[in-house]
Amino acid sequence: MHIILNHTSMVPVYEQLMGYIKSAIIRGELRPGEGLPSVRTLAAELKISALTVKKAYDRLEEEGFVVTVHGKGSFVAETDSGLAAEARRHEAENRLSQAIDTVLAAGLTKEEILTLVEILLED
Repeated sequence: MHIILNHTSMVPVYEQLMGYIKSAIIRGELRPGEGLPSVRTLAAELKISALTVKKAYDRLEEEGFVVTVHGKGSFVAETDSGLAAEARRHEAENRLSQAIDTVLAAGLTKEEILTLVEILLED
């Protein structure tokens, strides 16, 4: 898992870390039951506090993406297909929203955007 954190971002580091892990789970790069790096190992690798990694893992567990077994580590949770599908839809919505913001900032009208989407969907 290749994680790049932006320490100058307004998004807290633990949220950035959560985003990377969630995305990897949603895309299937991390499979149910697969172990995550230990808190200390990931903290050392990313050069961040172990408390930051622990907070990210705890929040992921609260959201149902990760299960922590005391003394064994954190693992990708066995998710039902509905939860995974909803997470994928949410991720797609966020990306589409960002794309729309970008094209609106470029000066395209709603009609131009819709035409462009129709053209892209035909390809």
